[in-house]
Amino acid sequence: MSAARIVVMGTGYVGLTTGACLASLGHQVTCVDVDHAKVARLSAGRVDILEPGLAELVGRGLTAGRLSFVVGGRDAVRDAQGVFLCVPTPMGAGGAADLRAVEAVTNEIGDVLPAGCALITKSTVPVGTARRIRDLLGRDDIPVVSNPEFLREGTAVADFLGPDRIVVGSDDAAAAEWVAELYRDLAAPSVVTDAASAELVKYAANCFLAMKLSYVNSIAELCERLGADIEAVTEGMGHDRRIGRSFLKPGPGWGGSCLPKDTHALVRIAESVRFDFGLLTAAIDENVAQRDRIVAKIAGAVGGALEGARIGLLGLAFKAGTNDLRDSPALSVASVLAALGAELTAYDPAVGGEIPGMTVVDDPYQVTKGADAVVVLTEWDEFRRLDWTYVSELMEGDAVVDTRNLLDPHPVLDAGLSWQGVGRPRPRARVSA
Repeated sequence: MSAARIVVMGTGYVGLTTGACLASLGHQVTCVDVDHAKVARLSAGRVDILEPGLAELVGRGLTAGRLSFVVGGRDAVRDAQGVFLCVPTPMGAGGAADLRAVEAVTNEIGDVLPAGCALITKSTVPVGTARRIRDLLGRDDIPVVSNPEFLREGTAVADFLGPDRIVVGSDDAAAAEWVAELYRDLAAPSVVTDAASAELVKYAANCFLAMKLSYVNSIAELCERLGADIEAVTEGMGHDRRIGRSFLKPGPGWGGSCLPKDTHALVRIAESVRFDFGLLTAAIDENVAQRDRIVAKIAGAVGGALEGARIGLLGLAFKAGTNDLRDSPALSVASVLAALGAELTAYDPAVGGEIPGMTVVDDPYQVTKGADAVVVLTEWDEFRRLDWTYVSELMEGDAVVDTRNLLDPHPVLDAGLSWQGVGRPRPRARVSA
């Protein structure tokens, strides 16, 4: 395929990654946004999103002349061969996906799309959205294609350029094949199917991962009650190729921009066809229960009462490698702690500014000063390298609650502190010879 003329509607996390990566594959890409200041920053090569390799890719696309940023989509799409919809689809009322942005963009550009231009949903959208967009367009000469993204924050560029698979779906087979060809140089397997199946793939994949995380958190709780070690259990499970090692780490719960909204959306999709998806509902309930178990663990570490307890939080982003706070389990735990009267001080290497209910500082040791307990909530590597002897001098109490099982507990114990993880027996301090 020769270079295609592509327009990407939206320059958020998915849109910017999609645009920059398609430009790196040789396509001519115009990214559209409504925010004039943001477009100006991106046009100058300034990327606000913390994502390894993305700023460099944007810079190379700009320099090569294959990537540009504009405000407003009507003029941009007039000669496009493909238009990607990469706009937000947040959780709406009752948990269903909110498609107002998708509909607004479709209405904005629908009458000026050139005949034959593929309108491609990259955002996660409910099953039936392709049909809904066709009805909004009211045009038989515009094929609608579903091409869901499978990008993990922190590895999005690598995921786009080295994908496990490319999924494309449309009721127009030729349009689906054309979209699949955009990715030909990636040498990844392609699943080309109908629109409804492609739309369901993303939900099915994300919800499976959410259920896997809820399952391992439940097993971790069982380990604590039975005296087993979750690390040994998951190692034994992970050697089974049918299960694999990924998404087998317990933690404070799952969150981020995808799993919470996608799990609730799929429950609502199931309800729309009178199917009770009890398995998925149980996974959502388990995720709330995991947060409450973590709060109870912290309360126990400070003697049972959180009112007036000084708690230091290490990590706020929903996972390491990103500054994304959307549905962060760290913030979920923090909100309950604050509601129960705890005094919170927090540090995250990628997050600053003011956050209600806590004091955010710019040094991890400030978090520990005068703390009754220190809680690891995000798996940043720098927390492994803290000087725990110095921490013990700064703390008022001695409790370290490691909700990610990130730390080597022995330096913590050697410093005279206590350590407890998730699903792990409490280790004993080493006895010096």
